[in-house]
Amino acid sequence: MTPAELRAFCLSFNAAAEEFPFPRNPELSTFKVLGKIFAFSALAEQPLKIALKAEPENAIRQREQHPAIVPGWHLNKRHWNTVTVDELPDAYVRELIEDSYDLVVAGLPKAERLRLDRA
Repeated sequence: MTPAELRAFCLSFNAAAEEFPFPRNPELSTFKVLGKIFAFSALAEQPLKIALKAEPENAIRQREQHPAIVPGWHLNKRHWNTVTVDELPDAYVRELIEDSYDLVVAGLPKAERLRLDRA
């Protein structure tokens, strides 16, 4: 998966937006749904990596099954994994991104979730 494909996939979700909110890391693409982060990546870096949210039990299982998935270096390590994109099948990376998006959406207030469903 190329950086452009990764960006396009993250932006393909309903109400997804890309922002650059960290002045100390201006190259860090932050993908949000209704203001809540579901992924971020320094798309120009090699190897290409993406940080994704996961249920704590799933995060641990993913790390145990794939050496390319490690605890997030940036936030709550229980809920975030860093995924080396080039070391996993594209379909699996897309699944992980979708799971992260869905997890963040599930945590939104009901009114916002309903608004997403109608869009």
